[in-house]
Amino acid sequence: MTKTSPPSIIALDGPAASGKSTLGKKLADSLGYLFFDTGVMYRAITWIALQHDMNLRAEAEITGLAQKAQIDIRPPSKNDGRGYDIVIDEKDVTWAMRDGDVDANVSIVSAYAGVRQALSEKQRRIGLRGQVVMVGRDIGTVVLPEADLKVYLDASAEERARRRYEEIITRGDKADYDEILKNVIERDHIDSTRAVAPLRPADDAVILDSDKLDADQVLARVLELCK
Repeated sequence: MTKTSPPSIIALDGPAASGKSTLGKKLADSLGYLFFDTGVMYRAITWIALQHDMNLRAEAEITGLAQKAQIDIRPPSKNDGRGYDIVIDEKDVTWAMRDGDVDANVSIVSAYAGVRQALSEKQRRIGLRGQVVMVGRDIGTVVLPEADLKVYLDASAEERARRRYEEIITRGDKADYDEILKNVIERDHIDSTRAVAPLRPADDAVILDSDKLDADQVLARVLELCK
């Protein structure tokens, strides 16, 4: 019997805090593939802009920032739950970019056509090398529509807010569940209604609802799809 190879390019999309990054990292590790969470690029641009007190509504300025920014994604240097290091100007900003200000503003930045174009081109070049699990919101629809396997991971806003709340509390930081839920709902609306590359499943994506599934169960389902 001929042994089949797993899909070389795997696109994993879904809304904020649906568990895409956790699944993507576990899946990439299982297959020996590169794990690339494209959302970190948008978060990095948002973080840089906030650090420099830039007007996030100034589309031309934010687009220019995205075109020039040097963002490095490196293997994880610490065993603290991260899947990679995010380095800007030799500074580790991996967890800094998970704060509430970035959460509340990243959808504004990611809605700009120029920002998406600048970052999508970089993402596509990496993805076309193959043996990659690429995580985002428009991978299967825009960045890599030719992906061999497309998965859309979904969950209710309440469940996603609970997961994000527990993640923050586990790190020893303070969190307000109601505020997190409000941000999740608002971000869903912005992501799904933006004119450029709105959040939606690709027509040929497999949709998984993770509300009642833990991370290991979701991984098992996707590994079955890879066969």
